Amino acid sequence: MMDKLLWGLRALCYAPFFGKLGLPSYMGKPIFLKGIRNVFIGSKVRIFPHLRMETQDGGTIHIADDVVISQNVHITSAGNLVIGKRSLILANVFITNIDHEYTEIGVHVVKQRIDVKETKIGENCFIGMGAAIMAGTVLGKQCVVGTNSVVKGIFPDYCVIAGSPAKIVKMYNHQTHIWEKYSQIN
Repeated sequence: MMDKLLWGLRALCYAPFFGKLGLPSYMGKPIFLKGIRNVFIGSKVRIFPHLRMETQDGGTIHIADDVVISQNVHITSAGNLVIGKRSLILANVFITNIDHEYTEIGVHVVKQRIDVKETKIGENCFIGMGAAIMAGTVLGKQCVVGTNSVVKGIFPDYCVIAGSPAKIVKMYNHQTHIWEKYSQIN
């Protein structure tokens, strides 16, 4: 309880440096923050320790209300990156909208151009531990991403995504009210 009180005070201290930090929110000690003037955080957002969050080249990060971000999460943006309300992001997750070019032989990857692709996590999503949400990923409402999945692409509402590369493995059937194997629906 005392930790969360201290984390609430930390959020108050950091609030003026963010584009927006809605209250009551709390934040464990971050590891690295860059460009947070372009980060907009809603109300009741819980951020656990060791967050690495950065924007570059005018990119923005929008975290909606009631989101939980567990420890050791890395979020980076050079475009518009959105995390929908009531989403839960477990530990050791990476979320980006940046792809690095690598086509110029003999040129360090860091010195090559970056490609920015829309990345959006829908509302009420659950991102499993160790997942990587890559540039160009758009998750619909209430998607579940399996542990250690590497996700890239556009996924509809109410699906379970798992694997590397991640694929839809289940979808919610609104008629039966059951999460069914994807092969049963198609």
